[in-house]
Order: sequence, then C-alpha cells, then structure tokens
Amino acid sequence: MLDINLIRENPDIVRKALRDRQSDAAPVDEILVLDSKRRGLLVEVETLKAEKNAVSKEIGQMKDPQLRQSKVEAMRAVGDKISEMDKQVSAIEERLHSLTAILPNIPDPRTPYGKDDSENIVIKTVGSPKKFEFEPKPHWDLGPALGIIDFERGTKLTGSRFYVLSGEGARLQRAVIAYMLDLHTRQQGYREQYLPFMVKSDTVFGAGQLPKFADNLYKDHEEDLYFVPTAEIPLTGLHMDEILEESSLPKLYTAYTPCFRREKMSAGRDVRGIKRGHQFDKVEMYIYCKPEESEKMLQKMLADAEATCAGLGLTYRVKQLCTGDIGFGATMTYDLEVWAPGCDEWLEVSSVSNDTDFQSRRANIKYRPAEGGKPRLLHTLNGSGLGLPRTMIAVMENYQQPDGTILVPEVLKPWMGGTEVIKP
Repeated sequence: MLDINLIRENPDIVRKALRDRQSDAAPVDEILVLDSKRRGLLVEVETLKAEKNAVSKEIGQMKDPQLRQSKVEAMRAVGDKISEMDKQVSAIEERLHSLTAILPNIPDPRTPYGKDDSENIVIKTVGSPKKFEFEPKPHWDLGPALGIIDFERGTKLTGSRFYVLSGEGARLQRAVIAYMLDLHTRQQGYREQYLPFMVKSDTVFGAGQLPKFADNLYKDHEEDLYFVPTAEIPLTGLHMDEILEESSLPKLYTAYTPCFRREKMSAGRDVRGIKRGHQFDKVEMYIYCKPEESEKMLQKMLADAEATCAGLGLTYRVKQLCTGDIGFGATMTYDLEVWAPGCDEWLEVSSVSNDTDFQSRRANIKYRPAEGGKPRLLHTLNGSGLGLPRTMIAVMENYQQPDGTILVPEVLKPWMGGTEVIKP
C-alpha cells in the first residue's frame, strides 16, 4: 500500500506510475478529494470537541439553573453534530482505504518502461540450449510413455488442467523440492518454514493479493479462509502487526507449499502438458530487511535463484521486467527462464521482486532502530526458488535420452533412492 502522504504531496508521481503500468489514474483524483474532505472534517470535529470540553467545565461551575440547562442542551446538539461528523469521517476513511488498496507500488526508476511482457529486457543468458542428436520429445509425450505422468486420471479425479505424477515422477518432483530447500537452507542462509496452506483474509490482504486478485483465489467461504496462491502470502503474514528488533534483520525464509490459483486458461500451446494448472508446487524465498539493505538483498535473491538453476545444469536466462509487466506490489522484478528443448521454448521458473515497504505498510510490519526512536517500516522481497512444475519440465526434457529414458541430474540423486535413470 502506498503512503497517503506520497499520494497527497506528490500525486503526479503516482499518476505517472499508473500510466507506466498501463493502469487507470482516475482513483488518484478521488483519493485527493476524499483526503482533503477527511482532514477538513477532522479539524472541525476537534474544534467542536474542544468547545464541548470547555463549556462542560463552565457548566459545572454555573449556579444559574436556567443558564446551565441552556448550555447543556446546546452541548447536546454539539455532541450530536460531532457524532454525525464522526460517521462521515468513518465512511470517508473506509472509501479511502478501498481506493488506496487497489493502487500498485511505484516502479523503481531503473525499471524500464514498457507496455507489456513483449518489452521485457533479456539481461543475460547462461549456457546454450542443448544440442540433441535426435528429435527431443516434449514432456507430455515423455511422461506418459514412461508411466510417470498420467493426464487421464488427473482429469478423471478433478478435471482439465490436473494430472497425476506416478512412481519415479512423483519421486523426481519430491527430489527437486528437497534439493532446493536444502540448497537454500544449508548454503544460502535461509530458514525453512512449514506453513499453513490456508490463511485468513487479513493475511492475504497484507501480502497485496486482496482485493485485486480475489477472482483468482480459492476460498472456503464458510470459514473465511483462502488457499495460498504462493508461500509469499503466509511468509508475509508471519510477522504481521509486529515490531522486530533491528538486530534480528535481515530475516531470510524459505518454504515449500502447494499453490492454488483460479487461472483463466484457454486451450492451446501455452497450456499443453503440466506447464500451467490450478494446482502446482513451489519453493519460495522471502526476505525482511532494513530499507538500505533491500537492493543488496534483491541481488542476493537473484543470485540464489540462478544458483538453483545452475545446480540442476539447466540453461537459463535473466530478464528484467518492464513497467507494464511487473507485479502489483513490486518496484523491480527479474524473471528467470529455463530452456525446455521438447517444448522448444523458454519457461519462467522464478520471479524475484523487491516490494520495498508496500507489503509492510499493508501488514503493519516494522522494526525498532537500534539507536532508538520511532519504529520504521521495513522492506520485503520475494522470489521463487524455484517454481514447479516448469522446473520438472526442464529437467525431464533436457536430460532425456534417445531411448526415451531420463537421466537423473547429479544433485537430485541423494533423494532418488538409487535411481539414476528413469525407465518405463
């Protein structure tokens, strides 16, 4: 959430940010009108309250019954007016909150301008797409042939866009998750969290997913609980409404969760196989830090995500997202894409973002400076480390053999129970 002072004092900055994001700037004008009206009402209310308090003291010292009664009735009318104005202030504040809640974060000046994802910038490519002496198969052919992906039973159980991983397929995914968690915790300094897969609406709001993405979330309406669309949500909520000590920062967390999203998908190349679905697994990285450390933490998180790709032996590239494609809460975002030779395309497996104080303001997360003074908002960062099943797709397609088998990458062997080659 943006600081109301920023909107009030620098509305053109907010308007430009919305234009750069290809968003509507109209809410800014209404916010300014409502904010001005609210402040005017508050001044008037405080003046009336001061008057009422002063007269109340006078009434206590009055000896003339008629004059006292006259003053009492006058102050009763003032009290009624104060009550009515308090209701007006409350209604305005509710409307202000709803409007500011839908304003996205201000892009970092270094985030390149662009209208959509076609204008994202490739910063670097690490490795070269693997050359095969045979025609590499896509995972939607490899998996069923090996008996490790079952699309028909996934559809039978739930519907389209669901599937079953079986035998070594299920074990391979579990190995990828374990590899990533161990890498993050043992080598990169993150602390693992096992989180609820359902959270309260306040938690979802604090992370910036409500109200904007309500239509994409699965909800238990009876209990007012949401299935998590990403571990970023509960990781933000871990310290909601808390004041942390400066000495405890930065806090680096990682977590595995299944993710649930009501994505609008149509038939076609983009959704074939296991690339996109309403349920998928992901390992998340998340950092709380002081504002002056957030750029360094962003670069660390990006390097950690790159190391995860490199450890799997995957060719990958890093893209900086433009203003028209960065996420709602982000000021700067880098995407990591891995090459999938069977699909013949680059697949996004991670988005690494600096949200600055956008989430901490919504979730009321602050830190107490070591030198004392007023608690300050901290910065939060998030990134996939990595997302499945696209990582699975890249592993299967890059490590396939001419006979249709799949070699197990070296880093995954400790979790594969001795399996080095996945066979039919």
